[in-house]
Amino acid sequence: MKRTVLQMLRNAAKSFPDTDYSNQKGDSGWDGMTYPEILKESRFLAAGLMEMGLKKDEKIALLSEGRNRWISGEFGILFAGCINVPLSIKLLPDEVMFRLNHSDSKAVFLSRNTFEKVASVWKQVIMDIKIIYLDDDLDQIKDKCKEFGINCDKDIVLYSDLVQKGMNSWDQMEEELLDLEDAILEEDIVTISYTSGTTGDPKGIMLSHLNYHANCHDAMHFFDVNKGDRLYIILPLDHSFAHTVGIYAGLLKGLNLYFVDARGGGVQTLKNIPINLVEANPHFMLTVPALTGNFMLKIKDGVASKGKFANRIFQMGLDAGRRMFRDGHNKAPWYIMMANAIPYSIANKMIFSKVRKIFGESIRFCVGGGALLDIRQQVFFYSLGVPVYQGYGLSEATPIISANTPDVHKLGTSGKVISNIEVKIIKSDETEAAQGEQGEIVIRGNNVMKGYYKNEEATKNTIKNGWLYTGDLGYFDEDEFLIVVGREKALLISADGEKYSPEGIEEAIQNSADMIQQVMVYNDMQKYTTAIITLNTSKVQSYIKMNEIADPEVLLKAIKQDINRFKDTSEYKNQFPEKWIPTTFQIAPELFTEQNHLINSSMKMVRHKIQETYAKQIEFMYSTSGSNIVNPLNVDSIKGLLPFD
Repeated sequence: MKRTVLQMLRNAAKSFPDTDYSNQKGDSGWDGMTYPEILKESRFLAAGLMEMGLKKDEKIALLSEGRNRWISGEFGILFAGCINVPLSIKLLPDEVMFRLNHSDSKAVFLSRNTFEKVASVWKQVIMDIKIIYLDDDLDQIKDKCKEFGINCDKDIVLYSDLVQKGMNSWDQMEEELLDLEDAILEEDIVTISYTSGTTGDPKGIMLSHLNYHANCHDAMHFFDVNKGDRLYIILPLDHSFAHTVGIYAGLLKGLNLYFVDARGGGVQTLKNIPINLVEANPHFMLTVPALTGNFMLKIKDGVASKGKFANRIFQMGLDAGRRMFRDGHNKAPWYIMMANAIPYSIANKMIFSKVRKIFGESIRFCVGGGALLDIRQQVFFYSLGVPVYQGYGLSEATPIISANTPDVHKLGTSGKVISNIEVKIIKSDETEAAQGEQGEIVIRGNNVMKGYYKNEEATKNTIKNGWLYTGDLGYFDEDEFLIVVGREKALLISADGEKYSPEGIEEAIQNSADMIQQVMVYNDMQKYTTAIITLNTSKVQSYIKMNEIADPEVLLKAIKQDINRFKDTSEYKNQFPEKWIPTTFQIAPELFTEQNHLINSSMKMVRHKIQETYAKQIEFMYSTSGSNIVNPLNVDSIKGLLPFD
């Protein structure tokens, strides 16, 4: 039997005929579609796409929030023999335009929420492209069509009309569709997924049926989730982690997917996350550090608002849990377990059990991906009883390479390598590193991408003799857990040529400081390390008011102390060499955001753009005046926060 995702869907429809594959929130509650219903609708859609004139291997983009029609839409594209180009809802219009043009997309699926992203750059799209509108009411977008010069009758077709068209012509189209499906090869491309462009222009990652089939089967065998588990998906479905685990790995276990309610746009979606979480009552969920970090802050603030006694019990329980569980793999000896069992039990009964209810009644764990998950977050949620198991992967690997699981885990690591993937650590001289020795992570397996679309040079530089060079640095510890250090291209380089990854220091600062919102640590062949920071203005203003500060020098020194607070926490104490800790900093006038292109759609800093934007400030920090935190630029940055006359 061919190893394709279409065959996986057919198998799931037979194995789980009564299980809802996907669920979205509607006006009357949750609307679910079973596995057979998704199969049936996607095949009708494929017939409709073929009648539109779309041919095998042509590209169709999909830009929408997670919903039932994303799932059936993607499978419809594949049954028609076409290739899906999944796009992030967080992309800016010009970023969407680049991807549509570069991928040669002939059509694009859009929702009400995402329509304007394409409409606003409609005249700059090179190809003659059709819009397939996922919602059923065109009246909602007619004004936008007029504004941007889109002909509603000529340029737009309703998704529902395409499905109906396929149904009407099914008797004539079924045999042709079956022949087309039979001709699909394991090596055929399923998706072209674009990188987020943290280190340059985005590249189109070509992933095949075999890539997805292999990674899903290997990951599910390794992780062993239960059949019929409910999975709550907050991440956008273009995110490779959510895409593989949600859409495809879910087929193997009959998972029941729930999407966050995105009606009303971005702000309303954020408000719906905790509401839908309780309603979906998931057994596990996928997350990224930015989301779990936000959860952690809200939980801490919520407990603190209950008063000093509740907060004291809460902190007592967290401390006891940290001493008892340690890294989860090497737990504390019996006498430490006994000494901390009572305070932990009290906190668990009085506080933790109530806090866990924000995740519903059934949550067992979360899986973190997308970026390195800070150790404080891991310890926090582990003690709370809702562990977040960190994994490691990248889109070029479909994406899962390693993972911690409920059965085998070690906090602070990226877990064990999943089945059927070879991983080596390669030093700069191309020799293999010894255990505990750091180098570049390289992998080999059926999950390795076919290459980058229209970019042979980048492909050759990334895949060498069948091995995928990830660009990430790491090592295996004494227990064979993979430790990922950070991106090779993001490395700090000192004046003497020594290299160091900044991600750990940045996470330590952001998770320990009160007044620091974001930080990018910098050193490029310099004598000391510096940082560009953004401030949490509400926390800064509270600090100013509480301490009655009117002197900029006093505030700047307090910010410097806040940056260094991580040095006094148990998780980070003595963890980082002093030479890589920022000596001075410059305060950015605004947050790093997706709008100013300094954060990408995966919530990661785009380092090269931050460095370009603040090149003058970085240069200034290596001057005599800039080496002192109390300097004219920083004073100007905080003037608006202080009560100057």
